[in-house]
Amino acid sequence: MIKVIVHGYHGKMGSLICDMAGKDDDFGIVAGIDAFSSNYSEPFPTFEKIEDCDMPADVIIDFSIAKAVDDLIKYAVSQKIALVICTTGLLEETINNIKEASKIIPIFKSANMSLGVNLIASLLKKISPILYDEAFDIEIIEKHHNQKIDAPSGTAFLLADKIKESIGDLDYTFDRSSTREKRKKNEIGIHSVRGGTIVGEHEVIFAGADEVIEIKHKAYSKTLFAVGTIKATKFIYNKKPGLYDMQDLMVEYLN
Repeated sequence: MIKVIVHGYHGKMGSLICDMAGKDDDFGIVAGIDAFSSNYSEPFPTFEKIEDCDMPADVIIDFSIAKAVDDLIKYAVSQKIALVICTTGLLEETINNIKEASKIIPIFKSANMSLGVNLIASLLKKISPILYDEAFDIEIIEKHHNQKIDAPSGTAFLLADKIKESIGDLDYTFDRSSTREKRKKNEIGIHSVRGGTIVGEHEVIFAGADEVIEIKHKAYSKTLFAVGTIKATKFIYNKKPGLYDMQDLMVEYLN
């Protein structure tokens, strides 16, 4: 059985993970970490801060907030516990800390835990250079609920980064209202929409001469992210130190 700590267990995704993991015989939740833990009764020990947790564990699943991740990394390294980091909007310093920590412990990090989104990311890496050479302009539109704090979304950056990796010198443009000039060829426009209860929508538009190609993913519930997180937790368990992502999981999963 994989002993799991859920970091941010009282959030929407954390609660869903707890519910799903509790029904999986391969998992045992040994602790939950949340700033509001004292206000809720759970069937496992709860702590307000990760450094107060004294429960042995194999993997920590993180669905918290960006500013809490650095302390989480320090704790995981000190306790030699694997990490699944799902929190987005991380600062560059935190990302660098993750890279350094992955030399000591296994870390799984993904801006989006959906298998579908990551299959699209793989596809984009293959087709983007072809379309870019044919003078197609590239735009990304992402939509989320009105409670989401970071913008653009981590998934929008994930898709943009995959495109950039395959093409090379591209700039990200977030706001064209600040300049009055024609669109440059070597840019990806990234646009954010916030409203209602939209779970998550991401659309990549390739606009060429007299034709448009659209690749789109819609999430209808957060359950699909929880499913991907459970798969990631099983994947990272007993792995060697290193930084892993959904691409690594899919290679193993599909094999």
